[in-house]
Amino acid sequence: MNKIVYVLALLLAVVITACKQSQPQGEEEHAHEENLQLTSYSNDFEVYAEAKPFVVGKESSILAHFSYLSNFKPITEGSITISLIVGTNGVRQTLEKPTRTGIYSFALKPEVAGTGKLVFDIQTPDKKSQIVVPGIKVYTDVHDAQHEAADAVASSSNGVVFTKEQSWKVDFATEPSRKEPFGQVIKTMAQVLPSQGDERIVTAKTSGIVSFSGNEIVNGKPVTANQNLFTIESGDMAENNLGVRYKEAVSGYNRAKAEYERKRNLTADKIVSESDLLKSKAEFETAEAVYNNLRKNFVSGRQSVSAPISGFVKQVLVRNGEYVEAGQLVVTVSQNKDLLIKANVQPRFYASLSGMNDANFRVMNNGQVYSLEALGGKVLSYGKSAEVNNPLIPVLFQVNNTVELIPGTFVETYIKTQTTQQAVTVPNVSIVEEMGNYFVYVQLTPEYFEKRLVKTGVSDGKRTEIKEGLSGNERVVSTGAILVKLAQASGALDAHSGHVH
Repeated sequence: MNKIVYVLALLLAVVITACKQSQPQGEEEHAHEENLQLTSYSNDFEVYAEAKPFVVGKESSILAHFSYLSNFKPITEGSITISLIVGTNGVRQTLEKPTRTGIYSFALKPEVAGTGKLVFDIQTPDKKSQIVVPGIKVYTDVHDAQHEAADAVASSSNGVVFTKEQSWKVDFATEPSRKEPFGQVIKTMAQVLPSQGDERIVTAKTSGIVSFSGNEIVNGKPVTANQNLFTIESGDMAENNLGVRYKEAVSGYNRAKAEYERKRNLTADKIVSESDLLKSKAEFETAEAVYNNLRKNFVSGRQSVSAPISGFVKQVLVRNGEYVEAGQLVVTVSQNKDLLIKANVQPRFYASLSGMNDANFRVMNNGQVYSLEALGGKVLSYGKSAEVNNPLIPVLFQVNNTVELIPGTFVETYIKTQTTQQAVTVPNVSIVEEMGNYFVYVQLTPEYFEKRLVKTGVSDGKRTEIKEGLSGNERVVSTGAILVKLAQASGALDAHSGHVH
């Protein structure tokens, strides 16, 4: 029995060996073929192409993925011309529309060997651009070409595949890490306040009973300049009766006017002296000023008060029918256009405040971060001393309210100071945290990313300093890093599967 088993095993080994020896050489080579992975950028587009290595006289298929850099979505229409140029020799092909959404399938047959470039001329309905991929080698020997392609394939022990088709369906973007000046950042809380010229307080111009115009003068109500806000009635009051004052003003004005005109006529005949005429003129002008002031605001026994500026009613300080004194605050009208942001910093940062040149603000209700430049703002001033009841140093910024900041609310503030020290930085959203460790996904190709451990430094609310693990100008996932992480956890895709079939 043991002899029979031995003989069968020996025969099986011989058959397997014979099959391997009889396998066509071309099939063995095909099993080890690798595609070139080519990536390049213009100001408007990203191209990622997988190409069969270029060999003189042999057709190479090129599957190219084109994405808009503005949103990393695919090109859906437009013609693209590909040119392979080696020295003065070139071959080209034009496709008038995508083979599939975002994907153009080209085929080129090189004519001469050497090192050249691939040029993509892109013409879409809204853009015209050119992308150049340098350092393209054309070989004379197939084995050399395949060897070079295999050596150049991106690989990582901690890599993850996230195909273009996947990224096109979600919010996704990449950008280069930056090496830039990145100085001290002072993080604190700040309050949004109205600026001096942005808000006006409307006061009662006389004593009386406040009567609002209908029920429309409420907090948040839009108003226009010179729009009637409320009236003050004093007709039923024994003292400081506006109706009586108005009648007295009319009577005084008419009397002074008549007296002045009479004396002016008599002056010509030397009956009235020049001094009496001047005295009469002064009395007339005084009476006229009082009359015009009351007439301007006096309507049907009431004094009318209008909005001094266009904006909205920020606060109503009295109730309808309430008695007010002259000069009392009644309504606050705000334009909510120019705002102040007041931050308070600890005295230990006082020496650094002289070097501040920018700031970022994180809105608490939606998490959005805005730079001082994006808000059209500027640094106004900072305190040179601290108060007894508030030992913090005030710092004031003026901004344009283009993002609907709400006066009275708080924002998280990152005050940036000038520096010559260079640091590598990435967007905050690029950083993924796991159990107290921080990672970024570094692009090896637009479909293959390496999860890399980094050591972080300070953050300015938008970008974070990377102290270790990343060099400048390495491209990282800036939007959608959590989706790449989920793709890595699934582990469903082959890093070298490719698209050229």
